[in-house]
Amino acid sequence: MGLEGAMDTRIGGWAYKGISGGQKRRVSICIELLTRPQLLFLDEPTSGLDSAASYHVMDRITRLARREGMTVVAAIHQPSSEVFQLFHGLCLLAYGRTVFFVAASMANEFFASNGFPCSPLRNPSDHYLRTINKDFDKDIEEDYQSNPRSTAEAIEILVKSYRSSVSSQQVTAQIEEIRGMGGALVKKRNPARFITQSLVLTRRSFRSIDHFIYFALVLFMCMMLVEGLMMIVASIVPDFLMGIITGAGIQGVMMLNGGFFRLPNDLPKLVWRYPMYYIAFHKYANQGFYKNEFLAGGPPTINGDEILRETWQVEMGYSKWIDLVILFGMIILYRLMFLGIVTTVEKVKPMIKSLMVKATEKSKHSLNDDEGQLERLGGIQPGSQWVWQREDN
Repeated sequence: MGLEGAMDTRIGGWAYKGISGGQKRRVSICIELLTRPQLLFLDEPTSGLDSAASYHVMDRITRLARREGMTVVAAIHQPSSEVFQLFHGLCLLAYGRTVFFVAASMANEFFASNGFPCSPLRNPSDHYLRTINKDFDKDIEEDYQSNPRSTAEAIEILVKSYRSSVSSQQVTAQIEEIRGMGGALVKKRNPARFITQSLVLTRRSFRSIDHFIYFALVLFMCMMLVEGLMMIVASIVPDFLMGIITGAGIQGVMMLNGGFFRLPNDLPKLVWRYPMYYIAFHKYANQGFYKNEFLAGGPPTINGDEILRETWQVEMGYSKWIDLVILFGMIILYRLMFLGIVTTVEKVKPMIKSLMVKATEKSKHSLNDDEGQLERLGGIQPGSQWVWQREDN
């Protein structure tokens, strides 16, 4: 397929350019050819290729099909004249109606006999497609000025001519012969029910993934930890909005120190590595997930232990179950912290209210004393407006 120049190159995607679009198309064709199918469907295999590449690709496919006994059905919109000569059979469709379905070598004679001859210097495929494309009726009228017809009329003439031809009868007879050969009927099956889909997917999940149980447990532990953390924040911060902001900020700091966005050895030693890295529960969740997936068994090309130690800098001195136990312990600790904070607040709040009441009563008593003294001095009634300067001021 002419892909030797792209050897050892990543195919690429949205984040990495990789090989070109034409090379990607040829790679996809090669992947299908590797399975040596009896029937191969190709949807526009020459799109994105120049005329030379299109010819070489289709020539290679033709030779492989002949050698392996494959049937290749290809949908091509605008093949070159060289590619068109490689076709064994040709099927022309116009808006769901069959215009021609015989050997490709007989197409020129068919169109000419119906008043639409192909010029010797024109690409046959271009001529056929232009004749049966009724999006541009003026072009077909200009092509046949001696006998002007609209494209709809041309399609009608060709369809009727094909239906009444010997070739159409032969194709119909061949189809009936194939149907009469017997064999199991291909019936349209109803899609699997929701319960069946759920059972199959559940059975597939429980093939190992103990790994699956561990994965679910870690997720549950993380959910409980976040819940406990937010309960602690809610018990300290009285305002709802401030609670959301504070909780999100604490979790954001923990995520930054969890060993995923920056590897443990890259974290600044002061504060961020010690102690924040060991306080963040994300550290233990991430390491548990790593060990659960990379140490899943099987014959790896690269040892999962090496990846965890050297690439992700995971602490391998203990198993993934220790990480799970640490997460469970942190859940208990968060709940105890929440209980302690709530209990303390319940005891301190009445004391604060009592102090505030005493301060208010003392202020009122002092005000009453001042008003009584003014009344004695100047006959001012209690509760009236007055300005008074103490003697000691």
